[in-house]
Amino acid sequence: MAKIKENSFIYADPQKCLGCKNCGLACALAHAGCDLQTAVAGKRQLQPRNSVVKAGDMFMPIQCRQCEDAPCAQACPTGAIRQEDGLVKINEQNCVGCKVCSMVCPFGAIVVTPVPNAEPNRKTKRGKALKCDLCFSSVRKDGQLTCACVEACPTQAVMLVDPEGYRTKILEARAKELAKAHSVAKQKRA
Repeated sequence: MAKIKENSFIYADPQKCLGCKNCGLACALAHAGCDLQTAVAGKRQLQPRNSVVKAGDMFMPIQCRQCEDAPCAQACPTGAIRQEDGLVKINEQNCVGCKVCSMVCPFGAIVVTPVPNAEPNRKTKRGKALKCDLCFSSVRKDGQLTCACVEACPTQAVMLVDPEGYRTKILEARAKELAKAHSVAKQKRA
């Protein structure tokens, strides 16, 4: 089975996003471990690890970028958030729901949700932090791991990005542009 490359993250292109929220539904179902009919019939509370925000006339899916410096991990008072295998992970057992991670996340990608039926006699509901964990819920035809949100997006606005591969593609595109510009300049001089 393919393994995810370190520091991979989900990127969403606001130019392609329709605001349909398929990514959020797919994410919630992947973490619920069931299909939509089962979730509805069982009255399960679906909790996506991403969100879609409308900004002006555009939509932007928001999810964790797996920051290399991870301010959420640095700020977490219980150590529930840590970097492991190139991902930023939350240990839900250690999370006390203090919301510090949510406040320091530069992308607004962490949400603290109430734990359902945690302790009914408590004066306040216990919370837990949720964020994109690159769920890798499926394998593509080419054998590569992919995430539920990536597979569910009808416009391919949501993409799994390998930073090194992305950098290589950018460098190749820039090299082609420079070569073309050089060729045009050379033809003008001749």
